Amino acid sequence: MAQQQSSKTLPPQQQDRQPGRQTEMTPEPTSERPGYVGSGKLAGRVAIVTGGDSGIGRAVAVAFAREGADSVIGYLEEHEDAKETVRLVEEAGRRCVALAGDVADPSVAGQLVTCAIERFGRLDVVVNNAAEQHVQRSIEEITVEQLERTFRTNVFAMFHLTKAALKHLKEGAAIVNTASVTAYAGSPGLIDYASSKGAIVSFTRSLSQQLVERGIRVNAVAPGPIWTPLIPASFDAEHVSKFGSDVPMKRPGQPAEVAPCYVFLASEDASYISGQVLHPNGGRIVNG
Repeated sequence: MAQQQSSKTLPPQQQDRQPGRQTEMTPEPTSERPGYVGSGKLAGRVAIVTGGDSGIGRAVAVAFAREGADSVIGYLEEHEDAKETVRLVEEAGRRCVALAGDVADPSVAGQLVTCAIERFGRLDVVVNNAAEQHVQRSIEEITVEQLERTFRTNVFAMFHLTKAALKHLKEGAAIVNTASVTAYAGSPGLIDYASSKGAIVSFTRSLSQQLVERGIRVNAVAPGPIWTPLIPASFDAEHVSKFGSDVPMKRPGQPAEVAPCYVFLASEDASYISGQVLHPNGGRIVNG
C-alpha cells in the first residue's frame, strides 16, 4: 500500500450529507488488504458491527469474514454501501445480514441482536463502531440539538446495544468499541465529538471491570486520521486535500489498516487483554 508523503494527500472533495457515501469518494477507501488469508481466528463466531456499511465498519466485517465469522451489520440509510459490504463478506465465504436503522434508537439495538440470534443462533462479538461528527469553529456554535445527537449516536447507542447483547454473550465473548485519537489529543473543531469519544474510553474501561468475572472482554480502538466517508461528509474540500498530512507517517490511514486491531481484540489472541485501547494513528504518541 503506497505511503504518500506530500502535504496534499487526497484529491479535494466534499459531500453535503451525513452519513457520507463510500461510493462517492475518490479514491474509495481500501476495505481489505490484497491477499489477506485468514487463519480461523474467529471461526464459527457471529458478530454485530454497527456502521458496517462503509469505512472502518466494512473493513472489520470483511476481515472478520476472512477469519471465519458471520456478521450482522447495522447502518443508517446508505443502502448501496451496505449491499457492497454484504457482497464482500459473502465473497469471503461467510454470511452477512444488513439492517437499516438509527443506532441511537434503543429498539434498533434490539433488532440487531434479535437478527443475529434468529439468523445465526448465537452472538460472540459486538463492535460498537457507528459515529457522527459535525465541525464547528466555536463551542458557541454547537447547538443543544447537535450536542445531544452526537452523544446519542456515539455513546448512548453503545449502552443500548451492549445491554441488548449481554443476555446472549457467553464466556469468551468480546466487545470492541471505536474511540478516536481526539479523545486523547483533543480537537478544537470537534469538541462534542472528541468529548463523546472520551466518554467511550471511560465506558470501555468501566465496562471491562464489570464484565471481567463473566469472562467477557471489553476493549477499544482509537483510530487517527482514517480515510472514511465521515471525512468528506464533515470537512471542506481544502481540509480533505491535506487530511492525514500532520501525523508522522504524513498520510491518512486506510480502513484495511485498522481492521486487524479489531480482529486481534475479538480473538483469543487477546485473551489476557481487557479495558485497553489500541492506537492505529499513523505514529502519533498520545500516551493513552
